[in-house]
Amino acid sequence: MTDEHRTPRPEDDAARLGLVVVGEAAALHSGDEAALDASEQNIRDTIDEMIDEPLTPRQEQVVERLASAGGTLTAGLSGALAAQTGRSVDDVLEGAARSVVWQQRLADQRDAAAAEDPRDANERSGGQREDAGGQQRERRDENGRDED
Repeated sequence: MTDEHRTPRPEDDAARLGLVVVGEAAALHSGDEAALDASEQNIRDTIDEMIDEPLTPRQEQVVERLASAGGTLTAGLSGALAAQTGRSVDDVLEGAARSVVWQQRLADQRDAAAAEDPRDANERSGGQREDAGGQQRERRDENGRDED
């Protein structure tokens, strides 16, 4: 069976949607009307490609607005985190995108380990909890300075 006929895993769909949300946040921060339009079209296209049966017009509006709201929340939180850490919003959004991809890689490792030996899949994948944000967090001392 080729990849083009393979049914996407929920983790793949979640990663794809996560990247769409990060894209929406980046478009919102850019303030560029064309980028916003392209992001909104990307949301619609992604949803259309992921669904098995056509949505009603209302369902489609709700899903699009959920993705847009996710982008708005991501944009606001990224701006706040950037201000607090002294980093650029672009750096924070890039970290968010890396976290989404990392989450998908962890799922791939877990699935590969389960295929090898389903009895100890969790142990073979390093027993890692799927907390992709963990690699993005910085360690700080009691004075708020970066630890080496």
